[in-house]
Amino acid sequence: PARTATVSCSGKKTMKPLTERSRPSRAEPDPAPGGAAADTLPLKMLTIYTDGASRGNPGEAGAGVIIYDRQGTIVKKIKASLGTTTNNVAEYMALIIALKEAVRLKADALQLFSDSELMVRQLTGIYRVKDRKLQALAAEARKLLSNFIRYDIVSVPRAQNREADKLANLAIDEKE
Repeated sequence: PARTATVSCSGKKTMKPLTERSRPSRAEPDPAPGGAAADTLPLKMLTIYTDGASRGNPGEAGAGVIIYDRQGTIVKKIKASLGTTTNNVAEYMALIIALKEAVRLKADALQLFSDSELMVRQLTGIYRVKDRKLQALAAEARKLLSNFIRYDIVSVPRAQNREADKLANLAIDEKE
C-alpha cells in the first residue's frame, strides 16, 4: 500500500492529507469472493502529538506523547525521562516511543503532530539528516513507520502542542 506523508510547516501543506479509508493491499485476501471486492476498508486511525524537551543542550531531557482515537478520545498519555541528551534527540525519542505504542495498539494509520520542524522535514526528505546520532534515530523511526498503511507527519506551532510539551517537562521534573 502506498504510504503518504503530509508536511505542514508555516501552515502550508506540501502533500495531500490522508483519507480515512484505504484500498486493500495485494497481500490481503479478497474480502468478498467472486470478484465483488469492497473498494475500501476502514482503517484504525490514531492521532498522536509528540514532544521532546531538554533543559540545556545537552541537558536533562524528557519525552511526552498523547495518543487519541478517531473520535478524539485520549487512548494513552506517555511521559518518559530520557537522561541527558539534546533537544533534537529528545524529539526523535518521543516520536519513536509514540510509534512503538501505535504498533502495540495495532494502528493502521497515523496522524502525527510535532513542533519539531527539523525532525518533520528530515523524516519527509526535505532536509538531510547530517548528525550520526540523529541518522540512527531517523532510521529507527522510518522502520517503525513502515508498519503503517498510511501516515501523516505534520509540523505544528508549539502552541498547538502544549499537552505533549507538558508531559515532556513533567518527565524532566520527576527526574530532577
